[in-house]
Amino acid sequence: MGTFAYFPQTVEDIRAMLDRIGVASLDDLYSDVPDDFKYKGEYDLPSAMSEQEVRDFFENLGRKNVQLKVLVGQGAYDHYVPAVIPYITSRSEFLTSYTPYQSEISQGTLRYIFEWQSMICRLTGMDVSNASMYDGPTAAAEALRMMLASTRKRNKVVVSAGLLPCVQKVIATYMKCTDAQLVVTKDVLAELGDDVAGVLVPEIGKLGRINDLTGYAEKIHEAGALMAVYCDPSTLAVLKSPAEWGADIAVGDGQSLGIPLNYGGPYVGFLACRTDLMRKLPGRIVGQTVDADGKRCFVLTLQAREQHIRREKATSNICSNESLMALWCTVYLSLMGPEGLRKVNELSAAGAHYLHDALIATGKFEDTHGDKPFLNEFTLKPLCDVEKLQKAFLAGGFFAGLQLENGELDFCVTEKHNKEELDSLVKIVEGLK
Repeated sequence: MGTFAYFPQTVEDIRAMLDRIGVASLDDLYSDVPDDFKYKGEYDLPSAMSEQEVRDFFENLGRKNVQLKVLVGQGAYDHYVPAVIPYITSRSEFLTSYTPYQSEISQGTLRYIFEWQSMICRLTGMDVSNASMYDGPTAAAEALRMMLASTRKRNKVVVSAGLLPCVQKVIATYMKCTDAQLVVTKDVLAELGDDVAGVLVPEIGKLGRINDLTGYAEKIHEAGALMAVYCDPSTLAVLKSPAEWGADIAVGDGQSLGIPLNYGGPYVGFLACRTDLMRKLPGRIVGQTVDADGKRCFVLTLQAREQHIRREKATSNICSNESLMALWCTVYLSLMGPEGLRKVNELSAAGAHYLHDALIATGKFEDTHGDKPFLNEFTLKPLCDVEKLQKAFLAGGFFAGLQLENGELDFCVTEKHNKEELDSLVKIVEGLK
């Protein structure tokens, strides 16, 4: 094979494929690419290394990462990860086929996906959940597509401007590929009409404040539309569930259920709904049954056939899920239990309110949100030089005070942050000149 010795195809294989498509050589495949855009130099690849040298190389590379104490939220939360989770998720019974079509050899995978679905339903109050999704923003976009597919002759969806910016951007990208009209507004109820298929609102807004959704469901349903709520599943241990708000669909990201920040992922989305919307739910659902001996077992119960053989009719072509992350969250929830999850939120809320009051007392911040409640995340208006403040935070070992589009700074406290750490952060603010 010469230069391309790592290709699995033989020279004869490549020749046959080129002949089939009418191309003389591999170079001709790129004939449409302007010559100026083709790289003509040698690749700067390192010399071969031994296994120990490779380990040393990546360990040294990893040491360049700056380890900061994270006191910022915006959809990613630095919660404690029980040490047993990596061990359990590495067990062999979970390392079965990626897509568990063959239930005989995939019982471990099917079992934990079933448990994931059950736990998401318990947290959200919904009747059914799918087998997890890529992340929260894509789950939100899929929920809008689901609402459009579930309502007749309605091509408009209304989204709250209070959603996290990353969620709004993914939704906008999805909607570009449809004929639907997307409206982003602060007052979603004002947009209701006979052309609205659904409304998406956050339980906790991008500024950390908890929204009172009382009466939303009644008005949305009176207009013939569906209601979806974007929520943080961890906080559902202490806040109203989407079902209690009267929602038809619940979406969000499971990262807050013990997934480490990892400098940006991976995450896992969830999408749950009422029973009557189940046929429009994207992805797949794992169900429980019994085998020939009457023993409990698990199978893929529901997959929309449109995903495979009638794609033009599909709500979505998603047919895989973030399986490992769903397992991670399932183990976390099993370990924490209802009481543990409530304790996480109580500690986080206590720390956040302590930090909020201490920052206000420095005289360098102002709270413009009145008495609107928050749980573990809040924003404040800075009355000092933001650039100097953020540099001081970094120098002190903190990632805090993220500036948002409205100019306010975001802070978030989880159960990982003790009083000494919070006091250290406040001292940095007090010492700012």
